Amino acid sequence: MKISREVKTGIIVIGGILLFILGFSYLKSTPLFDNSKTFYAVYQHVGGLQSGTQVTINGFSVGKVNDIRFKDASGSLLVTFTVSNNFSFSKNSKAELYDTGIIGGKGIQIKPVFDGAEMAISGDTLSSATRPGLTDLVQQRLAPLQLKVEGAISNADTLLMNVNEVLDPKAKKDLRESIAGLSAMVKSFQGSADALNAILNGNKENLNNSISNLSTITDNFSKLSDSLANAGLGETIKGLQTTLGDLNVVLAKIENGDGTLGKLVNDQTLYNNLTDASQQLDLLLQDFRLNPKRYVNVSVFGKKQIDYAVPSDDPAKEITD
Repeated sequence: MKISREVKTGIIVIGGILLFILGFSYLKSTPLFDNSKTFYAVYQHVGGLQSGTQVTINGFSVGKVNDIRFKDASGSLLVTFTVSNNFSFSKNSKAELYDTGIIGGKGIQIKPVFDGAEMAISGDTLSSATRPGLTDLVQQRLAPLQLKVEGAISNADTLLMNVNEVLDPKAKKDLRESIAGLSAMVKSFQGSADALNAILNGNKENLNNSISNLSTITDNFSKLSDSLANAGLGETIKGLQTTLGDLNVVLAKIENGDGTLGKLVNDQTLYNNLTDASQQLDLLLQDFRLNPKRYVNVSVFGKKQIDYAVPSDDPAKEITD
């Protein structure tokens, strides 16, 4: 059977069209005879997500991103992707956008949910979620720190301006003089420290001997305290305390006028009588010394006794009067 030129031309054209469709599908990473399920997800920002990016479940590749386009005038992005029919999940599952590496790149992973709801079918729109990447987390942490650093720099600038306003030429001069005086004082302290070190080094042996003697004295005091403790010092002190207590009782009785001694101590009349008797005795002894003839008159030859006349300046006369 002879094929006409027109039929050959038609076959070539149809073959070319099929090859074009197959090549275009290959370039879009969309197999022509693929029976995978198609899903949609809406994001506010896709962070550089590209068509052909793999879609994974638990880290296993199950599909690819087919198309990304604007959903409406608000700027929301509609992402179309396919998932293999080998795995089923609930309509409540999420399509999470995440970073695929440290240096960038985005991917979609399905967070499957098995809650008894209807299974997701081709054409469903899954709930979307975005997991911040390492760069986003660093920016979130650095943003407050950046604000604090900027605030600190601003405050430091204001502080320096205020300091410049306060430090007029006279104040700056005084400050320099104060710093110079402080430097001189530090040098003086350094010289004193050097002199003290020299003294210590020169008397190191004497200091060691003094410390040794102090240690010996401390040991002797320790031995003395041990000896006193072993000698019954505690019992002696206890006995002394008892004696002092008894003495306090006796003194209290004397003060209250109890007993003979208490009456002698507290009787004012007896005190006055004793004072008068002592005075009279003193006068009597003085009179006996000055006028012994008044009290002793011896006549050896039977001479008549002469009556004694009291002198006008006799102290005993005052008592008689």
